[in-house]
Amino acid sequence: MRLFKKSVNLDIALTHLLSKKKQTFVAMMGVTFGISMFITMISFMTGVNEFMMELTLDGSPHVKIYHPIENKTVAMDSFAGSAEMTVLHHPKPKNELPKLKDGHIILEEISSLPEVSGALSQVSSQVFYNNGPVKFPGMVVGTDILKENELYNLTEKMIEGNITDLLTYQDGILMGLGLSKKLGASVGDRVSLTTPEGQTFFFRVMGIFAFGMGAIDDSRSYASISTVQKLLQVDPSYITDIHIKMKDYNEAKSLGVRLEQSYGYKAEDWETANEAVLVGEIIRNTMTYVVSITMLIVAGFGIYNIMNMNIINKMRDIAILKATGFEGSDVSKIFLYQSMIIGCLGGILGLLLGFIFSSGINQVPFPQNDFINIDTFPVNFKPFHYTLGIVFGVVTTLFAGWFPSRKAAKVDPVEIIRG
Repeated sequence: MRLFKKSVNLDIALTHLLSKKKQTFVAMMGVTFGISMFITMISFMTGVNEFMMELTLDGSPHVKIYHPIENKTVAMDSFAGSAEMTVLHHPKPKNELPKLKDGHIILEEISSLPEVSGALSQVSSQVFYNNGPVKFPGMVVGTDILKENELYNLTEKMIEGNITDLLTYQDGILMGLGLSKKLGASVGDRVSLTTPEGQTFFFRVMGIFAFGMGAIDDSRSYASISTVQKLLQVDPSYITDIHIKMKDYNEAKSLGVRLEQSYGYKAEDWETANEAVLVGEIIRNTMTYVVSITMLIVAGFGIYNIMNMNIINKMRDIAILKATGFEGSDVSKIFLYQSMIIGCLGGILGLLLGFIFSSGINQVPFPQNDFINIDTFPVNFKPFHYTLGIVFGVVTTLFAGWFPSRKAAKVDPVEIIRG
C-alpha cells in the first residue's frame, strides 16, 4: 500500500510539473544558473589562488637558513653581565659577517633529512649595478646553478640564454628581466657591479630570467659561487644562506623551528616570508565562497517563491486529493518530490553549464608579458567543487520546497471546496 501511495504521489508531482512547463522551466533555470555560476566562479578564483601560490612557492625556498646581522657593538660584549651602569658615547659597531659557520656540514646534515627533497648553499651580497653615473641597488647570488635549477626550475624561467652558459664563462651572470631593462643590458653585454666596500667588477650577461615577481626580477642576478666569493674576497668555505625545498611544504614551519634550535641560526619558513600573500589568499577564498554560496541561496529563494505560488494555484487540487483520502503527509511529499526533481535536473544541468563556462575561461589567452609565463587564464577543475555544488543545490531546493509543502499539508479541504 505504501509503495502504491509513493508511486501515485510521484505521478501526481510529475503531472503538476508537466502541466506548468513554463513555471517548471523557470524554477529549474534558477537552480541551473545558481550552480553554474557557483562552479564557474569557484573554479576560476581557486585556480587563480593556486596559481599565485605556486608562483610564490616557485620563487622562494620552503625554509631559508641565514645569519641575521644584529645591531651589536663592541662595547656590548665588553660590558655584558656587568652590574654597573655604563654610559657609552658614539659606540663602534661590531664588524660581523653574515657567514654560516660550518655551513657545508649543516648543508649535508639537512640534505639527509627524510622530509627534505633538496637543499643548496648560496653566497649572497648586496651590490650596486652601474649604468653610467646611475647606480641601482640589487643583489648578486653565488650558487651552484645546476642545483638551483633542480630546486627552482630555472630553465623554464629563462627569457634569453641558457643556464649552462654560466658554467662556460667564469665572470658570467644571469640577470633578472626587470634589472636588465633598468641597465639596458642584453645577453652578451658587459655590466659593472660595485660591492659595499666600493670595489667595482665587470661581468658578462649570459642569460636573462623572469620569475614573475618584481622583488626578484628587478634586483637579482646569479653567478657561480666561486665568482661571488672572489667578488667579496672571502674563502671557499664562506656561505651566507641555505635554501631548503621540502616534500610537503606544509611542514616547513615545524622544520624551521627544529633547525633554529639545532644550529642557532635564523630559519625562516615560506609562510612567515610571504604573510601578505597568504592573507590575500584567505580573503580571496572567503569572498569566493561567500559570493558563490549566496548565488545558490538566492536561487533557492526563487524556487521557494515558485513553489509557494504553485501551491496557491493548486489549492483546489489539494483539497480534492485530501477529500479523496490523501493525508497531509502525502500532499507534503508531492510538493517535496517536485522540488527534488527541479533541484536534481537543474543541478545536473548547472554542473554541465558550469563546466562549459569554466572550460571557456580556461581557453581565453592570458595577456602576454615578460614576467608571467602562462598561456591561458588558470582554472581549477576539482571534483570536490562539483560535488559541493550539486549537494548544496539539491539541499537548497529541498528546503525551498519543504516550507510550502508544510503549508499544503495543513490545507483544510472543506474550506477550499466551500470557496
